[in-house]
Amino acid sequence: MFNIDNLFLLFIFLILIAATGIQLFYYLRYYLPVALFEPTETSTEKPPVSIIICARNEAENLDSFLPMVLTQDYPDYEVIVVNDCSADNTYNVLGKYLVEYPHLKVSSINKDPKFTHNKKLAQLIGIKAARNELLLFTDADCKPESNMWLATVASRFTDKTVFVLGYGGYLCGKGLLNAYIRYDCITIAMQYLGMAIKGQPYMGVGRNLAYRRSAFFENKGYGVHYQLVSGDDDLFVNGNATAGNTAVEFRPCAHTRSVPAVTLSDFFKQKRRHLTTARYYKQNDRAMLLAEPASRTVFYASLAVLLINGFMWPYALACFGLRLCIQSTVLILVCKKLNEHKIVAASLFFDIISPLINLIFYTFKYSRRTGAMKWK
Repeated sequence: MFNIDNLFLLFIFLILIAATGIQLFYYLRYYLPVALFEPTETSTEKPPVSIIICARNEAENLDSFLPMVLTQDYPDYEVIVVNDCSADNTYNVLGKYLVEYPHLKVSSINKDPKFTHNKKLAQLIGIKAARNELLLFTDADCKPESNMWLATVASRFTDKTVFVLGYGGYLCGKGLLNAYIRYDCITIAMQYLGMAIKGQPYMGVGRNLAYRRSAFFENKGYGVHYQLVSGDDDLFVNGNATAGNTAVEFRPCAHTRSVPAVTLSDFFKQKRRHLTTARYYKQNDRAMLLAEPASRTVFYASLAVLLINGFMWPYALACFGLRLCIQSTVLILVCKKLNEHKIVAASLFFDIISPLINLIFYTFKYSRRTGAMKWK
């Protein structure tokens, strides 16, 4: 006969079953399609494109990465760099490349002690300066993975396409922090790319994002979100992307790589700034994004309770093994697709602790002021 303790543990076992089902739903419904995706509709036309980069005190990164943007294999494009109140050597670096590359244009924002602003103003100036309908965005600390980046992203635009969501990874380095940053990037990419593939686009990353200039102005730009520190990329996509107007492009030649944070403090500030936008997502998107880490936390917690008490442990381990098998297979395939190396083993460990880490970031977000006008 079951006593009260056994009834409680049976309830925990049923919770484990439910959490396992939710986890498998995410991996099979959204994450696996990222690994299996192949673009079926590409354009052979090469319309003119404007690449927009906003930079504040990025002289070293511009000197390293801007030439890779300026030497794309594409017949007609311009590169607009918005020099936003830089106090380093950015002006001289850009001057050097202006002489060499006629398709480079520079817009400058001068510092005004009476007026502070966030990154969205720099983005807006770049968009207004663009002469082309198709806009491709990246950051000053990003480099394209190939000289076919622009051509590959542009090929995904058809008459119906407004947004093209790309993959922006981070440079591989040493240490646990670098591994976690890359893991975090991969998991976020699996979510937004997978949901877009399944007709539920909800965000893009400004490191590798393209959309139509006309759509920006027709939808009133950043609108009510203008004063937010972040959201120049994901909130505009969240508010305007649909299943019918959004495409994805993440073949290896279309990737970008960014310089990752090198200190925990820098990563903390970056992650906290990005979390400020999540509360402004559509309600359904917020629910979808919350359900995965919540169910994952419940999965590991209920598994631990059952194993500690030795209750139906073979079945509990079977749930764990099933999820682990599918998780590992999907991660290996996705990492191969996204050209990410030496991260799968660490991902299995980060999978357990990342909900707690994100909860800490999210909680800390409300306990301190975020520096509302600092965009970098």
